[in-house]
Amino acid sequence: MALETCGSYLSCLLIPLALWSVVVNILLYFPNGKALHAASYQLPNYVWYFEGICFSGVMSFISIVLALLGVAFSGYSCIIFTLGLIQGPFCNSSGGWDYIFKDTAGGYLTDYPAWSQCTEPANIVEWNIILLSILIALSGLQLIICFLKVAAELKRTLCGTYSVFVQARIL
Repeated sequence: MALETCGSYLSCLLIPLALWSVVVNILLYFPNGKALHAASYQLPNYVWYFEGICFSGVMSFISIVLALLGVAFSGYSCIIFTLGLIQGPFCNSSGGWDYIFKDTAGGYLTDYPAWSQCTEPANIVEWNIILLSILIALSGLQLIICFLKVAAELKRTLCGTYSVFVQARIL
């Protein structure tokens, strides 16, 4: 009973987490709150995957199948956001527009002096690190919640509190 109740309450948390994922993902399209770079398509490629908007774990409310989809979509989002964080931002440097940190395997995250290599958009490294870290945390929470929802649905199905079979009645 506790797992079922927990699963129901946790499902309610998915809505605000999904909404936050959408909002933060949309912010990635506007570095420093400006539309200039979005209008000229000077955004990182992982932004165009729409994972924060489309795959936020919203679909895990009704059944075990949807909860499994929530696990898959949240997991996908977490992986894409992590890869985006490791790759680094798409920015303008002395060599032109490129992913200048792509070969650092995420080492740029603690190499603060190297961040100044990105001259445009201003503060793009910090912008991406903060927003992608938030999205990783949100999708990770959604993944955990959806996984718990799967466990609750499996318990209901396998332990008899959820009717899977229709029994014929003899009058």
